Amino acid sequence: MKILLTGSSGTVGTHLCERLLQEGHEVIGVDWKLNKWNKEVDAITINIDLRDKSRVLSMLPKDVDIIIHFAANARVHDLVINPFLARDNFEILFNVLEYARENGIRRFMFASSREVYGNTDHIIHSEDEALTKNCESPYTASKIGGEAIVHSYQQCYGIDFCIFRYSNVYGMYDESNRIIPLFIRYCRANKDLTVFGEDKLLDFTYITDAVDGTILLLNKFDAVKNEVYNLATGEGTSLLGLAEFIKTEINSDNQIHVKSPRTGEVIKYIADISKIKLVIEYAPKVLIREGVKRSLEWYQNNVL
Repeated sequence: MKILLTGSSGTVGTHLCERLLQEGHEVIGVDWKLNKWNKEVDAITINIDLRDKSRVLSMLPKDVDIIIHFAANARVHDLVINPFLARDNFEILFNVLEYARENGIRRFMFASSREVYGNTDHIIHSEDEALTKNCESPYTASKIGGEAIVHSYQQCYGIDFCIFRYSNVYGMYDESNRIIPLFIRYCRANKDLTVFGEDKLLDFTYITDAVDGTILLLNKFDAVKNEVYNLATGEGTSLLGLAEFIKTEINSDNQIHVKSPRTGEVIKYIADISKIKLVIEYAPKVLIREGVKRSLEWYQNNVL
């Protein structure tokens, strides 16, 4: 297939591009940043600002088979501080959908988030439990609203979709302030850690599992289209326990401080992955302890 992938310089985008190229697909990456991790991916990446509709319509190829849309501002707390970043997410998605509509591209994959479930009275969530009343943050709104506009383009313009909701993807190619690279970086520098929420429990997904699931959905697009899928591990991890594990693995003597949860963040979430397991036989292979060990090895060799 000829695949256009937005957000190709990001953590998951880079690894997905690598895998798609290995499988023989023609891939066009789109990102406003250069890809620092892989020269081959950087060479096939078009560097544009997707907020600029005129450039989106004029610079992107008109004959792709499918679009995989990752590009977004993705840090929940950053969007609480600066909600204009959420507006960017809407605008970027709208422009890419318009590019699809104007060029007759009829297959669209959208990376959403477990944030759409918000904080409720239970922990394990299936796909039909995303409600606007549970939006905790502008980021959440940009994802649940993004899902809505993707649905609308299918109803109005016949652009079939597949929406997959990631949950805390971690691993190689991530030097952000997401919790696992942040904790690793701080422990290596012997700086104290802060956990926002003593009881916080989340579903962490190792990057190879996230990419495996995405490729399975891509390969079976016609069978899975116009549905939403949780793409995660189906296991909960305590953030306090995670901090302690990383500290032990690095043999750091720093302190762990616990503070109240921050505004806009989901406190407890485990994905119900029964739907995706049924339709594509998805089976996550890397659980949290092994994934953290692999991440530590990668960071040791690649990030100072």
